[in-house]
Amino acid sequence: MARGATSNLITDRLSALSDAVRLRMLRLLETQELSVGEVASVFQLPQSTVSRHLSTLGKAGWLVKRQFGTATYHSLTLDDLDEEARAVWVVVRSQIERSAETDEDDRRLAGVIADRKTDSLSFFGRVGGEWDAIRNELFGERITALGLLSLVSADWTVADIGCGTGNAAELLAGCVGSVIAIDPSETMLDAARKRIGERGADTVDFRQGSIESLPLDDQSVDAACCFLEKNHVDSQAKAQREIARPLTDENGGGVALVIDMSRHDRSEYRREMGHKHLGFTHEEITAMFDKAGYGVPLIRDLPGEPDAKGPGLFAAAARLKR
Repeated sequence: MARGATSNLITDRLSALSDAVRLRMLRLLETQELSVGEVASVFQLPQSTVSRHLSTLGKAGWLVKRQFGTATYHSLTLDDLDEEARAVWVVVRSQIERSAETDEDDRRLAGVIADRKTDSLSFFGRVGGEWDAIRNELFGERITALGLLSLVSADWTVADIGCGTGNAAELLAGCVGSVIAIDPSETMLDAARKRIGERGADTVDFRQGSIESLPLDDQSVDAACCFLEKNHVDSQAKAQREIARPLTDENGGGVALVIDMSRHDRSEYRREMGHKHLGFTHEEITAMFDKAGYGVPLIRDLPGEPDAKGPGLFAAAARLKR
């Protein structure tokens, strides 16, 4: 039974090689992974015909395929073949003579690869709205945020004021020298410690404290961020001055970032979340920075997420005028 199964495998493989077009396809697919459409462009054949040839080669074990978005890519990888198949292909490949057809195959292949390299619109046209999913699958969902954080100096000490469960501290930890995560709630700090775990053991220092009385020495941090914390504070100017106190600009820092809610009318937030303010206007944000000794803040209204149910958010960043 084993001998018969081996015999069938060999004959199937040899049968798949009996067509000259399939041989030419394998010759190119050993050098370059190609999609069905790209193979069709090289050989000037309908995609349905190309798909049948590739299916025959795949079933015989000559090809491997990889799904990328809506496209399927095929390749012949010598190291992935078993010993017998490798030996057969090496012999067969050596017997494929150069001809006008193989020269044309090579010329068209070079054109396909050039299009792939230079025409990015071709790629994004193929994947369209699937690109976010493809990017996340390849690189993870945090890659954009982590990449942007590389704009922050790698040797800065950053205070994360009102750190909550540590989502900002977690991102910052791998991009700056050290992070001081501060929150008035020990429960929140415990959640942040659990979230960051051993990865942040050397770079994140957790401290209990409030935005109105920060557990920080004067001029001890290069930057401070404050996410969704200002609505809980009575005096905005006082809180902003307290954020300024530990800032130093000796290392190019002295920057404060505030992300919070724009002015809204959801009065239930006062009862449900203890908010003392219903968001802020641009004028109020500018005033709070000015009174605390900062330069004119850069304020951006953040685009809303399609499924987000809360009010709009703003991001405001300013540097001390020392």
